[in-house]
Amino acid sequence: MSELEPQTLPTATEALAWVTATCDGGLDRARSLVESFKASPPTGALAVLHAWNDIHVALADAAGVAGVYSETDPSRDVREAAEEAMQRLDAFSTGLGMDQDVFAILDGVEPAGLSDDAQRFLERALRDFRRSGVDQDDVTRARLTELAELELKASQEHSKNIREGVRSISVPPEALAGMPQDWLDAHPAGDDGQVTVTTDYPDSIPLITFCSDASTRMAMTLERLNVAWPANDAVLQRLLELRAEHAKLLGYDTWADFDAEVKMIGNASAIGEFIDKITAAAAESAQRDKAVVLRRLQQDVPDATDISSADLTYYSELVRKEQYAVDAQLVRTYFSFEKVRQGLLDVTGRLFGISFEPVDAVTWHEDVASYDVLRDGARIGRIHLDLHPRDGKYKHAAQFDLRGGLRGRQLPEGVLLCNFGRGLMEHDEVVTLFHEFGHLIHHVLGGDQEFITFSGVATEWDFVEAPSQMLEEWAWDADVLATFATNEAGETIPAGLVAKMRRADDFGKGFQARTQMFYAALSLNLHLRRYDDLTAVVQDLQAKYSVFPYVPDTHFHCAFGHLDGYSSGYYTYMWSLVIAKDMFSAFDSSDLYNAEVAGRYRDKVLVPGGSSDAADLVADFLGRPYTFDAYAAWLAE
Repeated sequence: MSELEPQTLPTATEALAWVTATCDGGLDRARSLVESFKASPPTGALAVLHAWNDIHVALADAAGVAGVYSETDPSRDVREAAEEAMQRLDAFSTGLGMDQDVFAILDGVEPAGLSDDAQRFLERALRDFRRSGVDQDDVTRARLTELAELELKASQEHSKNIREGVRSISVPPEALAGMPQDWLDAHPAGDDGQVTVTTDYPDSIPLITFCSDASTRMAMTLERLNVAWPANDAVLQRLLELRAEHAKLLGYDTWADFDAEVKMIGNASAIGEFIDKITAAAAESAQRDKAVVLRRLQQDVPDATDISSADLTYYSELVRKEQYAVDAQLVRTYFSFEKVRQGLLDVTGRLFGISFEPVDAVTWHEDVASYDVLRDGARIGRIHLDLHPRDGKYKHAAQFDLRGGLRGRQLPEGVLLCNFGRGLMEHDEVVTLFHEFGHLIHHVLGGDQEFITFSGVATEWDFVEAPSQMLEEWAWDADVLATFATNEAGETIPAGLVAKMRRADDFGKGFQARTQMFYAALSLNLHLRRYDDLTAVVQDLQAKYSVFPYVPDTHFHCAFGHLDGYSSGYYTYMWSLVIAKDMFSAFDSSDLYNAEVAGRYRDKVLVPGGSSDAADLVADFLGRPYTFDAYAAWLAE
């Protein structure tokens, strides 16, 4: 076993003091290191870079704790303390990015003779200083510092409003016709005879998928599309204005141009071109499959002329059941949560040549399952799986870095936050779990780096989804699923059913792509210019890019959490999918565990972390530059 030890986390009673002490301790260490760095600069180029790296390590470790605990801890006091600590860390980091004395030391480093990693680390540091505004005048730098603080507070407010803005409907039991029995058992009527259903995923997703009562589906759709309304409307307006001013002060036309500069895509206009390219490529498939769903709706509602999101999921499921012979309620009987979680560990362990050893670790909640990750018998990291919903917890599905890996110094630790029920899972949820776990694997396998800024999922932001999207393919393979997908009687999911599931899932991929392009266009356009009415922008862009109509009196942008973290870059999901489809083409679909291909992918794409450009990593794996061909062929099938 490695001599490196994971960090020790606090008990519930210790959490408040520990979070504050850990974050402020990291901040104090970073401050002290910066003072020493400026007062007595290290001698030698590599020594300067290692000293700069140490500062980043102190800040990153503290930010990891603040980020995780602000989204997970059951105590509001702890969450708020973590948010406040993040504000202090962010303020210091902003000031550091504009410290002209520090910049001068780094700018004076002679790169000749440095390793490729060290040269890249230096280049990225100097680039980030300039993007922070280090070369601006004093007044501009002061305003940029103020903007960064205001942006973080607005982002935190936006996220908090979504996290804590859970809505619900209350309906009589008869309004829940069609719901699976295990779901009904978990949602008994209250003393008033009504059943309360929240907008949390385990409640709402099954309801809009299976409930045959149209009024109930519409009621839930209205609540889901109005989460954080009206609070986040004003928050978003403020955040967008702050970002626009920030970009202008740095000499960029728009925030989208500023944000895209450090991504694979390069600039905002290229984002728009990509969105339009996908929109056109998906047009025929989208209209074809929409017509099928609409015809099925018209069997029940003869005068229907269109279909909205309130009915889309339900009638798409009926089409899959009736025309593709896939009954999602039958499918879910093969996916009990405990089996799926263990199956995921077994599958990824075999694929990547690693193993997962359960550990009895103290964490922020009893639901969390922790594992050491072993490779060749040595511990290379630790993961924490927090997979069930609770009040105050992050409401979507995502991977968070608790600590970055640093060669010879500290192990990578990652956290997976999801919101699954404890019983049977929808297969879509299984796919989501595989997807998000892909980020966790990337974080751990890429965590053996000399420089912390290259550790784990540290590639360009429009590539980070590609490895996770590719891992979804294993959740669709009959041989893979047969290793863990069994029903209560112990019967393995039939291969024929899996094949039908895949064909059924491909149904609608065109209109799903168009919906994604609506989200991407909203993400982009809100960052191109100011709008007085954000809801009107939602309506206009939905009409242009989606093939489904706007639901009146809804405000999707308020619940669109990606407008915070991804800002103008939601396109990255589809950009990454194009690359993921191309990378997957290197695997033999009849043997997804092929050790040579899987090992090459692991070592050439995941293990390097952010130490090379993503395009180079992919080309090294594929033996050629990536292309649009595999995605286009899949979309046209």
